[in-house]
Amino acid sequence: MVAGGLRLQSRAGEKGGSATGPSPVDRARNGSKHHLLVDATGIPLAWSVTGGNRSDNSQLIPLLERVPPVRGKAGRPRRRPDPVSADRGYDSASRRRELRQLGITPELARRTTEHGSGLGRHRWVVERTFAWLHQFKRLLVRYDRRQDIHEAFLALACCLVCLRRLQHSF
Repeated sequence: MVAGGLRLQSRAGEKGGSATGPSPVDRARNGSKHHLLVDATGIPLAWSVTGGNRSDNSQLIPLLERVPPVRGKAGRPRRRPDPVSADRGYDSASRRRELRQLGITPELARRTTEHGSGLGRHRWVVERTFAWLHQFKRLLVRYDRRQDIHEAFLALACCLVCLRRLQHSF
């Protein structure tokens, strides 16, 4: 890394980049994770990019805080969902406690139980949205070294997913 103004920038020959880390499932190659929060129909509400070696459960509360207010009925706009369904990577006692303090019912698969927890009937919506996003090869294979550029392409892809869903609904 070299100093460039107020931040560090990648050199031309440097591998990886910001928000990359050794993936625990891909022979320790550097990679990134996309974290996604969607509504019941698969519309992306919040997203983030972290290194492949970062824990999933550390990203649950920041994702919930990134959800913009949703206008609807008269009164204060909603910012939080009633239940949150997530896979085993987001499970921890402290996260469950934090969700309950926020008034959210945690529907997280337990780490210690066998597979087949029944959350698959809700989780497929998220997996389908990931499939929509990974149709953009630039997100499936990370070519960008800088995290801000990669996250901008992720945001653009989420906007395109929303646009396509709106076009198909009319």
